[in-house]
Amino acid sequence: MSSLPDYYTILGVQKTATTDEIRQAYKRESLKTHPDRLAKPTDAERKAATEKFQVVADAYYVLSDPVRRRHYDSLYASKSYGDKSNDPKASANFFTGFANMFGTAGSANGTPSNGERPNAENVFADVFDELLRPEVERYAPWWSYLGAACGGGLGFIAANIPGLMLGAFAGNRLGAIRDAKGKSVAVVFSELGTEQKFQILRALAVKVLGSAL
Repeated sequence: MSSLPDYYTILGVQKTATTDEIRQAYKRESLKTHPDRLAKPTDAERKAATEKFQVVADAYYVLSDPVRRRHYDSLYASKSYGDKSNDPKASANFFTGFANMFGTAGSANGTPSNGERPNAENVFADVFDELLRPEVERYAPWWSYLGAACGGGLGFIAANIPGLMLGAFAGNRLGAIRDAKGKSVAVVFSELGTEQKFQILRALAVKVLGSAL
C-alpha cells in the first residue's frame, strides 16, 4: 500500500488516545460529516459528505478495536509522514487489504464479521444508541397506528363507540411497544426520511457539540 489513511488525524486524536477518547472523537466527527446534516445538498455535496462520513466510520472501526488498532499501529509506525493521507480514496483503497488481513474476526460497533468495510450508518446508530433511541422511536409510529386501527375496529364491533375508543387506545399502546422493541435503532434510523434525520442530527449536535450544525 503506497498511502496509509491517517485515522488518528481524521478523528482528531493523539496516537496515545484512550478508547473512550476515540469514541468521543467519533461522535464529534460523525455528526460533522453525516450527509443528512445538510439541509438541501447538491448531489456533489452529498457525495463528498458521504465519503467523509464513511472514512470517519472506517477510522472508528479500526481504532476502537484493540486487535485491529495494534495491527494498524504497526503499519502506521512503518510509514513516513508523506506516506499518510486524509484523502477518502486512501481509506477506500487501504481498507480492502486491511480487512482481508485482519478483519476476519467478528466485532461489535455495528460492523460485519466477514472482513467487509463497516456500514457507516450502522456504526453511527450503534454508537449513538442512547441518544438516538428516544428520537427514532418518536419517528416510528407504524405499528402504533396499525394497532389503534385494529383495536378500534374490534372494539367497535364489541361495544360500539365506547368499545372503539378503548380498543383504539389499547391497540395504540401495544403497537407502540412493537415500535420501541421490534426493531433496532440502526434499522429504524436508516428507514427515516432525510428531513427526519436532519432534525434528529440537529438535536444530537446540540447535545454532543453544544450547538447545532
